[in-house]
Amino acid sequence: MKIWVDADACPVVIKEIIFRAAERTQIETTLLANHYLKTPPSKVINFVQVNSGFDVADDEIVKRANAGDLVVTADIPLAAEVVEKGCIALDPRGELYTTSNIKQRLNIRDFMDTMRSSGVQTGGASPISQSDRQAFANNLDKWLAKNK
Repeated sequence: MKIWVDADACPVVIKEIIFRAAERTQIETTLLANHYLKTPPSKVINFVQVNSGFDVADDEIVKRANAGDLVVTADIPLAAEVVEKGCIALDPRGELYTTSNIKQRLNIRDFMDTMRSSGVQTGGASPISQSDRQAFANNLDKWLAKNK
């Protein structure tokens, strides 16, 4: 099992949690982004820089991830694709995307996108809270415990 991180928009505090967990468990972890990211020196933490462009990192994650792997992403369409492949997707705020909830999350995302396209101000996401960090860490630890 591996961990894949959609790192372009992943908050630093979440990446730090992932780095500590990867080192502690020695699970291969790969961050993908279209710009350089500094990662700690490690045998199990890798960084792949992809070309700039819409969904380039997402497409690479879909291509590389295998059933049972964990994908960390806030991108709901990417989460839907990897869940369809049999992966587990975890939002940086701690929400697990599963076959039972991903379609609903896609519908909400599409609805909000339609609202924004028609000029409705929907506001942005709030900053990552301490409870978000804790929820993320808890769900990451549950996955690690099952897949160690």
